Amino acid sequence: MSDWHTRTSLAADLRRLGVAGGDTVMVHAAFSAVGTVVGGPDAFVDALLDVVGAGGTILSYQDWELGADVWDDRGAVRADLREHVPPFDPATSRASRSHGILASTIGTRLGVRRSGNPGACIAALGARADELTRDHPLDFGYGEGSPLARLVDVGGRVLMVGAPLDTMTLLHHAEHLADVPGKRRARIEYPLAADEGGTVWRWVEEFDTSDPVLDGLPEDFFRIIVKDYLVTGAGSIGAVGSARTHLVDAAGMTAHAVRWIERWASGANPS
Repeated sequence: MSDWHTRTSLAADLRRLGVAGGDTVMVHAAFSAVGTVVGGPDAFVDALLDVVGAGGTILSYQDWELGADVWDDRGAVRADLREHVPPFDPATSRASRSHGILASTIGTRLGVRRSGNPGACIAALGARADELTRDHPLDFGYGEGSPLARLVDVGGRVLMVGAPLDTMTLLHHAEHLADVPGKRRARIEYPLAADEGGTVWRWVEEFDTSDPVLDGLPEDFFRIIVKDYLVTGAGSIGAVGSARTHLVDAAGMTAHAVRWIERWASGANPS
């Protein structure tokens, strides 16, 4: 394998893996695992757009970069920081640095659409970008009507490029859908940019995504669920650049994860 990767070679790798024209693909990447890319992360984004073509769409989980933890233990913005916290504006707010350079690259591309839920924000580029990101609910932003739900509905896929399996954001949608008692909930206060200028303060309710949604679940249960799905032969595995990469169907992954969580909660063997 070459020590250098290009837009052309990355596109060829993606096609071999099974990404195709017209696909809607949510991508997670540990970009350093790809190796040396001529043109950097932009070349990777261009390669993915080349493969999905004019009728395709790529998505990325963004969250929100504030540079500091501004919330107290009740979920309220700290009083001493309140006047300094800028409002969330999907047109200008940045992706969390913890999600890596590829998410940041997608989130700042010309023509990108970013959804309006700060913590569950998704960016999209391509034919279905507006359809997938508009009217993102503020409450329970990983559930019905969210970009993740729409990704499933349109037959989308998830691409994990060197990314740890426990970073698959789609599984927060499965946490929401799982019909089990005792799911932990959280409330958090967000400042939102108002259409007429200024800030609107809004309390948002969500199933708690900071830890497993049920007490007693393994800390790495996302990784366990994804591995359990892959051993069934679902999805495809290959190399994109130098990165071990997985491509899975969003609907199949979600259905498997919901069943896994519900079986675990019932005391049955989830696998």
